[in-house]
Amino acid sequence: MSYQSGFVSLVGAPNVGKSTLLNALLGQKISIISPKPQTTRHRLLGVKHADWGQIIFLDTPGIFSPASLLDKSLVQAALGTLREVNLILVLIEPFPGRTQLPELLLYQLQTIKTPVFLLINKVDLVRTKDILPLMATGARLFPFKEIIPISALTRDGLELLENKIREMLPEGPAYFPEDMITDLPEQFLVEELIREKVFRLTSEEVPYAVAVTVDSFRRREDKPIIHIQATIHVERDSQKGILIGKGGGLLKKIGQSARASIEPLVGSQVFLELWVRVEKNWRKDPKFIKRFGYEGER
Repeated sequence: MSYQSGFVSLVGAPNVGKSTLLNALLGQKISIISPKPQTTRHRLLGVKHADWGQIIFLDTPGIFSPASLLDKSLVQAALGTLREVNLILVLIEPFPGRTQLPELLLYQLQTIKTPVFLLINKVDLVRTKDILPLMATGARLFPFKEIIPISALTRDGLELLENKIREMLPEGPAYFPEDMITDLPEQFLVEELIREKVFRLTSEEVPYAVAVTVDSFRRREDKPIIHIQATIHVERDSQKGILIGKGGGLLKKIGQSARASIEPLVGSQVFLELWVRVEKNWRKDPKFIKRFGYEGER
């Protein structure tokens, strides 16, 4: 039996479920999720191992009309995957007013020869009879190779999706070892998990003004504890006050929630220290865009 392998990009508007789908396909969480759009800021690589081969998935930031330098870098990271892969999975939602493909994405798809699947995600939240018109609309918009209704949350349709993906992949080598699920370093995953908790525990503009950096990641030699020091960067003093909370209560809650997610990842007890620092309007500053890893791929 021949060995198949290839690269598959997950693209679409913000908050359509790309990261949830990646985690479901891998059977392991590597991409952070929250109910808020624009949670994903980096192109994330995840490896699905099968007895017949490997699928290397690229989870991407949502595609939208950019309003800042950070926004532009996120959209460029997503669109940059379209010419690098063997297959593109475009996700949409089955809800009125939120099913349209981003015009920028549709335009880019028309300029390439890479095969494209349309995935109608979150079908567990709508009636079956409402899905058929969406499939017909999708067929009119673009010549998709497949149009597949799925639910990343309940795993409906994922077995069919994996079989269809396999049909599109060429013979190829094992790009990654069998025990490797992602190429992301532990410190990056820690930064993302802290940022996920900020997204989940704050509201309005605060989550989008946040970047996280790990300043120290040290394994104790005398006991099985990892000491992590990290900084949450915001744009304004008011956002710093919100994040810290009354008597430091919110920052403590963010730290406790983050530590509970980090410990299974690193396989050790974690001592986590968090600070909050103001970097004025960092999302518009090329220096900070580069420093926080949003210029190109890290």
